[in-house]
Amino acid sequence: MFTPFPIPLLERIAGQAIPIRTGYFAFPAASMVSSKTSKMPTSSLSSSEFRKALGHFTTGVTVVTVERESGKIHGMTANSFTSVSLDPMLVLVCIDHRANMHSLLQKKKQFGVSVLKQNQQAVSEYFAKREHNAETEQRLGIHFRRAPSGASVIDGTLLQMSCKVIASHAAGDHTIFIGEVEDAELHEGEPLLYFRGEYRKIARHS
Repeated sequence: MFTPFPIPLLERIAGQAIPIRTGYFAFPAASMVSSKTSKMPTSSLSSSEFRKALGHFTTGVTVVTVERESGKIHGMTANSFTSVSLDPMLVLVCIDHRANMHSLLQKKKQFGVSVLKQNQQAVSEYFAKREHNAETEQRLGIHFRRAPSGASVIDGTLLQMSCKVIASHAAGDHTIFIGEVEDAELHEGEPLLYFRGEYRKIARHS
């Protein structure tokens, strides 16, 4: 038995009205249990098992970017990104305390978010590394541009947003940065997905 649950899609971006549709998703009734269910006892759950468990949640892939100094951009691949609020328009990204991005966000208070397309796996892998260089960026075809509100984003991606940090909250070994969206630009294409430690693509069935 499945119960339809209405999900309202994004209503507006940067203050401009956008036509919306309501999607309906079916969720199984709570009494249904899959025969393939496996349990991880929380009392002895290790960090690696926890990471594996979270890998069962499919996410998109983003690159968070900050201008560390004039004309020099630092980027970091992040799938711990989500929307928070429509009014005001807020998003969040979770950053490891050890990441270079952590101190940059605390200092600069502005960042860009670029949602990657399905053919940009190499871009994701590049920004997942700590060391970056202009030669590799040129080879991969990575080009930055400045959004109207001033944040640097990656050109040619599925979605580019400019955000300003309005709050931050320490949570374990990460900090949750809340960003207010100042502007956004959408483009055609399919998203790059991440599931169970591997990159995936949306499959189209005829």
